[in-house]
Amino acid sequence: MRVLFTNQPGFGHWNPLVPLAQTLIVAGHEVAFATAPGFSSTIAMNGFQVFSVGADDTPESLRERQERLASSPGVDQAFFIWTELFAGSRARTALPDLIAFCREWHPDVIVRDLTEFASPIAAESLGIPHATVQLAAFRSDLHTAIIPPLNHLRGMAGLPPEPGYDWLFRYLLLTQFPPGYQDPAMPLPPTTHYIRHTGFDGSSMGQLPAWVGSLPDRPTIYATLGTVFTQMRDVYRAIIDAFAAEPVNLILTTGDLPATEFGTQPPHVHIERYIPQNLLLPHCDLVITHGGSGTVKDALSHGLPMVVIPIAADQHANARRCTHLGVARAIPPDRRTPETIRAAALDVLQDPSYGQNARRIQAEMQSLPTLNEAVTLLERLAATRS
Repeated sequence: MRVLFTNQPGFGHWNPLVPLAQTLIVAGHEVAFATAPGFSSTIAMNGFQVFSVGADDTPESLRERQERLASSPGVDQAFFIWTELFAGSRARTALPDLIAFCREWHPDVIVRDLTEFASPIAAESLGIPHATVQLAAFRSDLHTAIIPPLNHLRGMAGLPPEPGYDWLFRYLLLTQFPPGYQDPAMPLPPTTHYIRHTGFDGSSMGQLPAWVGSLPDRPTIYATLGTVFTQMRDVYRAIIDAFAAEPVNLILTTGDLPATEFGTQPPHVHIERYIPQNLLLPHCDLVITHGGSGTVKDALSHGLPMVVIPIAADQHANARRCTHLGVARAIPPDRRTPETIRAAALDVLQDPSYGQNARRIQAEMQSLPTLNEAVTLLERLAATRS
């Protein structure tokens, strides 16, 4: 079986697909990825077959998008990103390339990340079954908003318009969020199958720093803003200042920013640009996160409570859900102060209910079928189109 994976360019969109791709390869299937040129080299360096489709964002388009977002305070930025970027410019440029590539490579099934919309159009136009991996909070309002741009894409491929978005999930939706995490106000399609979360952070062979094994016996807090929002210097500094005098171990990863940017720190504060997340989490008691779906799933799969500081994308939805489930405290954008962050973290550490609720979700995640079941479902989809 040939399986084509498609994803938005970025680690947060690619990482969740990797464990399934690896499991398919172990099962003897051929796997390839298709994404924008600028991210293709990253996938290739990790040993996968990859094909470039569409075009990279230009500096001008990035600047224009940032200016438009900055000029619309209070507006849900996710609507803009989904309508103008994910189902807009990126999908329009990728669609012709994807159709041409699929005609040449002949995939038996296409698997896309939830936010990539060119491939289901290409699949529908060529009669190829397609599946979706839910890597972000499912929002029916966002899917409703992209019906017009989706129909424009369908017209580009010679397909008739659709009144809704159900056709995106006509075959299969795989989710690694457990049923208990899903927001009942945003019901998933009837083709949903739940699969156990398997974390991957882009360097599964990476090593932990030596000092992790000799941390003092006191609460260990891991703080991260993921792989995209790594320029939020004020948030990083607020986190550092929150625990500068607290008897905890603080581990902060900063992505693009070097530790030297934050000056000399006391011995209990460790700043690194990158640490393999799933190797570090077993050593932690609390996660401070932006609320990206990958980090949320990783934390819950280790039974860890959180403090969520949402910035954009699906992070506000995850913050609301984590708060509702009692696994986290959330901090709104106008309260990202050291005092608020410290108070929230100490509350979560001292109130055992947060950890108990996180371990309850962890147990539910561990009870779900493994990725081998996802392989079986894709094999069935390729063979029977159902």
